[in-house]
Amino acid sequence: MSDELRTSGRRRALGRGALGALSGLLAGYTALGVAELVSAAVRPEAGPVVAVGGAAIDRTPTSLKTWAIRSFGANDKLVLQLGILGVLALFALALGLLAARHRRVGSAGVLLFGAVGALAATSRPDSVGARDALPSVVGALVGAALLYRLAGRLRPAPRTAGPGGPEGPWGPGGSGWDRRGFLVAATTAAAASTGAGLLGRALHGADAERAVKARDRVTLPPPSSPASPVPRGAALRVPGISPFTTPNADFYRVDTALVVPKVVPSSWSLRIHGEGVTRALRLSYDDLLRMPLIERDITLTCVSNEVGGPYAGTARWIGVPLAGLLARCGVEPPSRGGPADQLVARSVDGMTLGTPVEDVMDGRDALLALGMNGEPLPFAHGFPVRMVVPGLYGYVSACKWIEDIELTTFDAYDAYWVKRGWARRAPVKTQSRIDTPRPFARPEPGTVMIAGVAWAQHRGITTVEVRVDDGPWRRADLAAQDTRDTWRQWSLPWKATSGRHTLTVRATDGTGTPQTEERTRTVPDGASGWHSVLVTVR
Repeated sequence: MSDELRTSGRRRALGRGALGALSGLLAGYTALGVAELVSAAVRPEAGPVVAVGGAAIDRTPTSLKTWAIRSFGANDKLVLQLGILGVLALFALALGLLAARHRRVGSAGVLLFGAVGALAATSRPDSVGARDALPSVVGALVGAALLYRLAGRLRPAPRTAGPGGPEGPWGPGGSGWDRRGFLVAATTAAAASTGAGLLGRALHGADAERAVKARDRVTLPPPSSPASPVPRGAALRVPGISPFTTPNADFYRVDTALVVPKVVPSSWSLRIHGEGVTRALRLSYDDLLRMPLIERDITLTCVSNEVGGPYAGTARWIGVPLAGLLARCGVEPPSRGGPADQLVARSVDGMTLGTPVEDVMDGRDALLALGMNGEPLPFAHGFPVRMVVPGLYGYVSACKWIEDIELTTFDAYDAYWVKRGWARRAPVKTQSRIDTPRPFARPEPGTVMIAGVAWAQHRGITTVEVRVDDGPWRRADLAAQDTRDTWRQWSLPWKATSGRHTLTVRATDGTGTPQTEERTRTVPDGASGWHSVLVTVR
C-alpha cells in the first residue's frame, strides 16, 4: 500500500473518530434534553443532573463539603452542576469513540449512565418512588438509540466492485460511510433535543411562576406581638461595617438543595406528630396566618462559618411561636417529664434537622417563620414556612421549606447532618468579626476606625476588645444592644502608624464567658478562635 493510501486511511480514521465523539456528545445532549422534558411531568428534582448532584452532596465527605462552602460560597451548587455536566460530556465523548467501533457497547454505556441517574433519583430522601426514575430512564433509552443510529451511519458500506475488481470500502470506487444519513440524523437530533429541553424548561418555569404568583398574593397580617423598634445607636455609621439588619438579597444561604423548592402555599401543609403528642395536628398555610403572630429580630449563624466568615445575618422574622403549637399538641419538654427530647423537622426536599425540645420550649422565641424583613419568606429562605430558633446553629434549628415535625428522641434518630459527623446539639459559640479594615487593606496613617460585629445568640454580648499586634487589649465601644438574640456592632478608633499590623478581636458573652482563643474548625459543632486581619499602613 502506498504512503498516500496510508495517509488517506489515517485521515479517514481520525475523521471517523471525531464524528464518533460528536455522536457521543449528541447522544448525551439528547438524553439530557429528553430527561428535562420528562422531569416536567414528574418533578424538577427527578432530573438526572439534579438527582445525581443531590446524591453526590449526600455522599460527599464532610471536609469536602466544608471546603466547597468556604471556597465557592453561594455558588457551590452551580460549581457542582457544572462539574457534573463536564464529567458527563467527557464520558459521552468516550462512549461515542467506543461506539464508532463497537456501537452496541457504546449504546449500552449510555443505558448504564441512565441507570445511575435513576438510582440516584430514587435513593434521594425526598424521592416519591419509581416515578423519579422515569426522566433518567427515558432519556437514556432515547440517547442510546440515537448513538446506535449515528454510529451505524459511520460504518462503511459493503464493498463494491470497480472496473478493476473488488475494492475496499474507502477505495476510489467504494461508497464509504453514509454522510448524508449521519448529517440528517445528527441535525434532527440536535434540533429535537434542544426543543425538548426548552419545552421542559418552559414547563418547569410555568410551575415556578404559579408559586411566585401565589407568594405575591400573600399578605402577612400585623403581628399581635410586634418587635420593639431597633434602639437608636444599635446601627453604627461606620463605612464597611455589616448593617444591623441584613437585606434579604444579601442574607447568606447554605443548604443542599440544587433546585430551590417553589411551593404553592395552597398545596402545602404541616404535620406535627410523634412521641408525647396527644393531639396530632395538620395545619395549612392559611391556618398559620390566622394564628397570633409574633415579630422578632434574630441573628442566624451557619455552623459552616469559619472564624471571621460571612455566614451570619440578622433579620426581622414574623411567625407562629413554636412552643405554643407543641403545647397545643400536648407536648411537654423533658424537664417536665415529656418522653421526647428531639424535634425532627423535615423539609419538602427531604432534609432532616434535629432540635432539642427543651431549647424550643424554654421561653426563647422559637418560630415557625412566615415572613422575613417585612415580606413573605423568599423562596431561597424557606417559603412558605421555615423554623427559626435563636441560639442554635442553623443545621439543628433552621429547617427551610418545612412540612413535617416529629417528636422523638436523640437515641432513636439521627438527622441528616448528625449522620455525617456533626454534633447532635449545637448552641452558637461566642464569635466576633472585624469588618473594617478588610484583610490586607492599606490605610493611610492617622486615625483608622476598626469596627465589626459580635454575636452570642440567646446570651448577648457585653464586651468586645481589640488588640493591635502584641499590645494590650483595648475595650471597644459597643453599639446599643437590641436583644440578646441579635448580634452587636462595635468600633474602636486606632491611631495607625506606618508598617504591617495584625488586628485581633475577642468578645465576652452575657454570662461573663470570654470568647475562647482555641482555634477549631467548623466540624463537629462550629468554629472557635479569635479573628485577626493583617493590614499595611502606608
